[in-house]
Amino acid sequence: MTEPPGWFKRALAEEPRQSTHEVEGTSINVLEWGDVGSPGLVLVHGGAAHARWWSHLAPMFSQQYHVTALDLSGHGDSGRRRRYSHEAWSREIVSVCETVGFDRPPVIVGHSLGGLVAIQTAATFGELLAGAIIVDSPVRRPDPESEEGTRGRAFRSPGVYPDLKSALTHFHLIPPQPEADPWIIDHVARHSLHETDEGWTWKFDANLFTHTMVPMNEQLASVKCRVAMLRGEHSVVVPQDTAEYMYELMGRVSPVVTIPEAHHHLILDQPLSFVTALRTLLADWQHSVPFERK
Repeated sequence: MTEPPGWFKRALAEEPRQSTHEVEGTSINVLEWGDVGSPGLVLVHGGAAHARWWSHLAPMFSQQYHVTALDLSGHGDSGRRRRYSHEAWSREIVSVCETVGFDRPPVIVGHSLGGLVAIQTAATFGELLAGAIIVDSPVRRPDPESEEGTRGRAFRSPGVYPDLKSALTHFHLIPPQPEADPWIIDHVARHSLHETDEGWTWKFDANLFTHTMVPMNEQLASVKCRVAMLRGEHSVVVPQDTAEYMYELMGRVSPVVTIPEAHHHLILDQPLSFVTALRTLLADWQHSVPFERK
């Protein structure tokens, strides 16, 4: 593996504060960077991922923001539930926001599944948010042949491996795309695994997607706070026509920003471009007044 760049090593050296909070009977793992009292920035990972997908990015915002990333239930080091839903995950986010002590409404940023949860949170609890930023999360025109079911099935048979080294060789991104830099992949992969009595396996609950592949059209059209979207130029999850449809649902008044050369997992394959785009949106939102939807 080639040597990681300085920015990456500096980011991982800024170890977050870790805590656990109970939400509706399930423990939720929480990571925090930055000073309590700074504006809140909540980072929500994608499906079958975890909060440490953000740990190479969060420190780049910690000088200005109280950055918080959580493992949604069924993911990472959080507990599991008998049944999952966008509504339950959104309540976890709201509860964590209350627990960590934001003194003003935070901005929520969600990638992939996390973006859909951000949409749900903005639709249900939008008055508690300063904004929601959707990162390559698809809301498609109604289509019974949607690929969502197929994507969910891809996670339902997690393997078990005799040791960590062999387990790491089986980590791959879904949907497939050109790999990100190896030091980033190695970092998220190591935090995706844990040792059990049977061997090393993935932390996520294989039942995550049983009831959660649902349309989010109405929720996106009814968000109660300002909203924006970032997408990868080469994303197969949010192609241009899907982005245009989502722009319509958002009232044609919310920014849709395309990250050059990025794929679906743009927080891994184009991290610095993502940071630049997110910093720009946040800087604008600090002083601008949002358009009202018609």
